[in-house]
Amino acid sequence: MSGLPYWTTDIGGFVVANPDDPAYRELYVRWFEFGAFCPIFAAHGTRTTNQNEIWSYGPDAQKILTSYDRLRYRLMPYIYSLAWRTTHDGYSIMRPLVSDFRDDMRAQNIGDQFLFGPSILVNPVTEPGATRRRIYLPDATWTDFWTGVSVRGGKSLDVDAPLDREPLFVRAGSIVPLGPDLQYAAEKPADPIELRIYSGADGSFTIYEDEGDNYNYEKGTFATIPIRWENRSSMLTVGDRTGSFPGMLQQRTFHAVVVRPGHGTGIEPTSEPERSIRYDGKQQTVHFETR
Repeated sequence: MSGLPYWTTDIGGFVVANPDDPAYRELYVRWFEFGAFCPIFAAHGTRTTNQNEIWSYGPDAQKILTSYDRLRYRLMPYIYSLAWRTTHDGYSIMRPLVSDFRDDMRAQNIGDQFLFGPSILVNPVTEPGATRRRIYLPDATWTDFWTGVSVRGGKSLDVDAPLDREPLFVRAGSIVPLGPDLQYAAEKPADPIELRIYSGADGSFTIYEDEGDNYNYEKGTFATIPIRWENRSSMLTVGDRTGSFPGMLQQRTFHAVVVRPGHGTGIEPTSEPERSIRYDGKQQTVHFETR
């Protein structure tokens, strides 16, 4: 609520805990899912086994933890662009619902859900043994990140929340850029980028890039790519790139995906995007057939 842009927690708690304890394993998994959508994703703490790696919590937990680690890395184009907004515009990445739905009295009183950037509604699971979670969706159209099913907001509902699924919903009009699988942030350039389009409203997003390892951005050494979705005409425009930096990709590929049930969902790259756009920095506009 204070607008502190890089708030976070130590995943698992900075306490003496046992990774072999089934109850603590569940807590750690749920905390890790929550942490994947904090501005800083940090697993710290003291463990009785002196082990805190992903594989330290058993094979079942490892599978889940690895999937959310992958998702965090795939979201790097989105997250890094939000970090630029934080620096450039005084934005806040982790946002209470009231920040974006100020006239919604119910949103003013929600303390256990938040927006990660402008698009992703995160609903952490904090009850042990839970397989369902009651959430509130503000007045907009929202799409389940895992299934692609859309629902109109302005109401509360119960949603599935098995141990491997933190309920995530994406607001209509969102354009969420997802990069390739990475083992570490600087492993390779973010190419191709999958643009997941959540139709139902007009939307825009600006992708930000720089050298990634210095302060030259303070001198204007960076590039931005504006992207716009016009819902009524089903038109996507990838605008002219502005700026440049050493090592910038001169050509890249965008895989454009209009999310629908069973298509453009979950962590894995979408195997059959609607359009693949070869981009050289000049504006391109593509039309999508409505389904």
